[in-house]
Amino acid sequence: MNDTPGWASPGSAPSDGQEPGTSTSPEPADRPGGTQPADQPAKKPQGPGPQWSPQQPPPGQWSAPTGPPNPGQAPPPPPPGPGWGTRPPTGPGYGPTGPGGYGGYGAPGGWGGGWGGPPPAAKPGVIPLRPLGVGEILDGAVSTMRTYWRTVLGISLTVAIVIEVIVVLLQGLVLDESAGTAALGDASATVDEQLDAMGSVLLNSGVIFLVSLVGTITATALLTAVTSRAVLGKPVTTGEAWRDARPQLLKLFGLILLLLVMVTAIAVVCVLPGALLGGAAGDALTAIGSIGSILVAVSLLVRFSLAPPALMLEKQGIKKALARSAKLVRGSWWRVFGIQVLSLIIANVVAMIIAVPFALLGAALSPGGLSAFTDAGADLGWTYLVVSGIGSVIGSLITFPITAGVAVLLYVDQRIRREALDLDLARAAGVQGYGTPGTTPGS
Repeated sequence: MNDTPGWASPGSAPSDGQEPGTSTSPEPADRPGGTQPADQPAKKPQGPGPQWSPQQPPPGQWSAPTGPPNPGQAPPPPPPGPGWGTRPPTGPGYGPTGPGGYGGYGAPGGWGGGWGGPPPAAKPGVIPLRPLGVGEILDGAVSTMRTYWRTVLGISLTVAIVIEVIVVLLQGLVLDESAGTAALGDASATVDEQLDAMGSVLLNSGVIFLVSLVGTITATALLTAVTSRAVLGKPVTTGEAWRDARPQLLKLFGLILLLLVMVTAIAVVCVLPGALLGGAAGDALTAIGSIGSILVAVSLLVRFSLAPPALMLEKQGIKKALARSAKLVRGSWWRVFGIQVLSLIIANVVAMIIAVPFALLGAALSPGGLSAFTDAGADLGWTYLVVSGIGSVIGSLITFPITAGVAVLLYVDQRIRREALDLDLARAAGVQGYGTPGTTPGS
């Protein structure tokens, strides 16, 4: 009998002309000339070789029986894979030659070729509960918009309309009258006049930015609650999202304000030495400081980019939320940076595709016409402000859900990768047997 797993030498079974139960004593291997004692009959040679019985098939054509096995006889084990030694032969006697050969024990390329891999991860909501790819994060944000469009549309539309009404009123009643930006397009204007005009532009932009920032933070807080429920496949109304986000809303404002102060302080520290030095050396130092401040600011913003969802979903304070974000981003800075930048590019490009035609239409309907875009001191009027504001509202319906959804799903993805959050999410979603012995959670 051959000791190789799953294989047996031909002619070694009890059916080789020997009655079951008959015992034979082994012959000494050193008997000279292979002679037999006189009182014993000659025996047939055992084992494969040139003196096989005519009833035995040739060695290369022997195969396992294809009929039903004898009662009480265990089936032979599967043949070894290629990693055990020489590759097993293929043919009609050795199982299928296509994919998944050897009765499903694996294709000739290795074990598991006919298995199909682990079972798919549970997907109670908009994402599968396993580490996500870039496309799955973006698709999850879009799926949240599509699945829970009533809540998402209601939140985004309400916030966007409030923002645009305030901005239009400020521009039409206050900011345009005090702008005094005509000096920017006047070559004969003095330096003081141009500085005053630049100050007016910065003031206008700053006021509009603050109004937009307040609205964006509010929309982000509410949409964070919606996206977190969408991961579990549980719908949420606007009122429920507001009740969930309201206790953390002031902390979120404080967190964003702290990040803005941090970025401003970095810019001042990096640019101020060159501005104080003056001259050509000062200009060069200012340029280097500006580049350095941008790099440092981007590094910190990416490091703390997951602080808002950590603050909202974990009910953390500002300091702990910053520490949580730094911990989750550590070792994945470039990945987080790339996904955030990609989502911002996609959202803003789509918003611009929608907003620019409205801005051109508003300018065409205004008294100054399209030529007003080239005139720095032109007053486009209420028609332009209203029509362009409508375009901005429609664009915000896309930018708000995508940016907020990507931030939340990226936070969930990092926690799944580092803390096995998928198990907690599966239990919260009511998935039966997820993560217990005998199941394979997403990995």
